Amino acid sequence: MKNLVIIPTYNEKENVEKMVRKVFSLPSAFHILIIEDGSPDGTAAIVKKLQSEFSGQLHMIERKGKLGLGTAYLTGFNWALENGYDFIFEMDCDFSHPPEDLENLYKACNKEGADVAIGSRYIKGINVINWPLGRVLMSYFASVYVRMVTGMKIMDTTAGFKCYTRRVLETIDLDDIRLKGYGFQIEMKFTAWKHGFKLVEVPIIFTERQEGTSKMSGGIFNEALWGILKMKIRSWVKKYPPYQAQ
Repeated sequence: MKNLVIIPTYNEKENVEKMVRKVFSLPSAFHILIIEDGSPDGTAAIVKKLQSEFSGQLHMIERKGKLGLGTAYLTGFNWALENGYDFIFEMDCDFSHPPEDLENLYKACNKEGADVAIGSRYIKGINVINWPLGRVLMSYFASVYVRMVTGMKIMDTTAGFKCYTRRVLETIDLDDIRLKGYGFQIEMKFTAWKHGFKLVEVPIIFTERQEGTSKMSGGIFNEALWGILKMKIRSWVKKYPPYQAQ
């Protein structure tokens, strides 16, 4: 089984080498694809240096400028499919997603029958460290709102730490994913769910980044919330054919 961890980066020089080494130290074999959006801080140079050490395991796609989270992952998904990966992971570079939990997401999909495994902050209470209360409430109630609008039973609908099986990404029309900010995470879950795939939440403890600068803002959430309404309305006429084995 081939596993690929997709990590978008923008100004992550403090974290990227530590993250790469941590992922490659895990018991299971993971490859990494960095989607690097022209960081002015030299992130790409650090990755290129590491590529000589981890030849064939560490890959990078460089893009010109900050093109958005959703487009980064879509680029990574297409690359993963073209290169024959079986399990495709999304993860932040800032250690807010515990790298050790890649093993649990992998287990959920490889051994326990999940099609999408979600690293969930809210499946067992609220497991968030070092976030101000306002941000915790904004994130939590955003997930409540999404559940109400979409009908999904997922507790952490905005989570960005996930594992997809190859068949999910082959089934979803990636070119038709509309939301490109943090709403992208919701639309991908919703689309997989509408296609009939099994989504499973795996508890994690989310820790706010210690180094570097957060890219989150209230505006990003507001954009996502309006986008979810449009997504739901569009789903009334859109067709979601079930997965067909090749």
